[in-house]
Amino acid sequence: MMRSMYSAVSGLKTHQTRMDVIGNNIANVNTVAFKSSSVTFSDILYQTTSNASGANATTGTGGVNAKQIGLGTTAAATKVSITSAGASETTGNPFDIRLTDKNSTNFFIVNNGSENVFTRSGSFYVDGSGNLCMSSTGYTVMGWQVDETTGEIRKDTVSALRIMQEKNLTSAPEATTQATIAGVLDENDTDVKNDAGRVMNLNFYDNLGYQYTAKFAIKSTGTDGKYTVELTSVLDSNNQNIIKNLTKQEISKIFGDYQADATLGKYGLSKDYEFKNNKYVRKADNKEFTVDTTDKTLFKANDGSQVSITEIFSGITTTMANDIKDKTSKTNVEFDTATGHATVKGEKTSYDLVFDTSTGKFASIGGDTPSKMLNMSVLSSGLLNNNGNFQNISVDFSQCLNYENGGKSTIGADAGATDGTTGKGRKLGAMTGIFIDTSGRIYGTYDNGNTELLGQIAVAQFSNASGLEKVGESCYRTTLNSGEFDGIGVEISADGSSMTTGELEMSNVDLSSEFTSMITTQRGFQANSRVITTSDTLLEELVNLKR
Repeated sequence: MMRSMYSAVSGLKTHQTRMDVIGNNIANVNTVAFKSSSVTFSDILYQTTSNASGANATTGTGGVNAKQIGLGTTAAATKVSITSAGASETTGNPFDIRLTDKNSTNFFIVNNGSENVFTRSGSFYVDGSGNLCMSSTGYTVMGWQVDETTGEIRKDTVSALRIMQEKNLTSAPEATTQATIAGVLDENDTDVKNDAGRVMNLNFYDNLGYQYTAKFAIKSTGTDGKYTVELTSVLDSNNQNIIKNLTKQEISKIFGDYQADATLGKYGLSKDYEFKNNKYVRKADNKEFTVDTTDKTLFKANDGSQVSITEIFSGITTTMANDIKDKTSKTNVEFDTATGHATVKGEKTSYDLVFDTSTGKFASIGGDTPSKMLNMSVLSSGLLNNNGNFQNISVDFSQCLNYENGGKSTIGADAGATDGTTGKGRKLGAMTGIFIDTSGRIYGTYDNGNTELLGQIAVAQFSNASGLEKVGESCYRTTLNSGEFDGIGVEISADGSSMTTGELEMSNVDLSSEFTSMITTQRGFQANSRVITTSDTLLEELVNLKR
């Protein structure tokens, strides 16, 4: 009689345990990344009153089964539904991360100050020390650091991800190493024909992130498809020309071929003049002019009137005329006795920019193609100082075109290769933001255009994730039945899993299932309580037999 009562008591206790688990599940229905649990029952043991017997061929009787009476039930196991992911909740917070599993169940690795524990809750923030931490507990998120030698992730023992440490707040400057000259150069552009030429500004950076502007001038030579490109100045951030004290020969070490007696250009007569009988005749009044014997920039008539060389010849500028007139200058002019055309010779500190006259496309620069070197390094190697802060810049001219464009040129200089980014150079960058990609790599973005790798969030995988021990605060600890953590972790993308920022994993508690389990648990509890009351009634009848 007593056995039924104690069996029912065990049933009450077991159903109470199941109700406790159901209550905890429902209580955590809105807990981030909570995993629901369920209870499995099993019978305890049996009292055997008669053993089983086999068939007896002699007597012709069959076998008899054992007579056993069960002694109740117990909670055999509490199973965590850890491999079942909860629904996603969009938060918009870039430090909220949801784990999406492919083949294995992944866990973030966090440290509570004394040991590594594991969590599915990806609600993180950056604390005052710059560490990536759990927003609920302050536990530091663990991962891999960047190898300063290679700039890549070094997959070693996990450590705290201090993504906002001082060295990550800025991005190192980069010197400009490439530049591109592109656009249309129109031979009818008045800028090309004037003294200053068509000016192009190339903004570039040195190794320390200081910005400079190299100013180039493109000038007409009077020959179709042929121009000169000259470096006229290099301005620092204070608008000071750092090469103003250099000679033309020294400047040519930076950019341009230096020749002491080179042909600077050949120039024909302007439309207002013609050459007859070794004299230059002005068409408007047929007045004849000859070259002055003491100043080749002046042409005199018999009546004493005179005109400048810039008026008679197309393309000779006032600057050229002044250089010819200057006795200390090496610039000189010669006149062809047959055609009257002028040839200007002198110091040359420029490169010839040549176009194919049949197509208008770039042909060569200084006899080379497609680029010339702007040798800025000579400035910081003794010519200006010995700081070594400048890098040479390869200037690509292949994108230049020599077309008619209504007298307007669009040619200009830009830092970087033709792709617009390679070799462009950058100033010192200040951090403007952080983002995390699907593989857990953390990148910093900077106002100089740089994007730098700061670290990577590692994850842990276990052969039996359900064997992990819950330690509260949405965290788990390894057990003998879960498998050990090797201290290094794995990359989440190794098996196709991923991380999604701006989202959190919700609880996987299914209220419909929990309420159904609650009903069956309640009925089971009621039934066990009825066994006790019925057994009590039977005992009462037994006691009343003496009356």
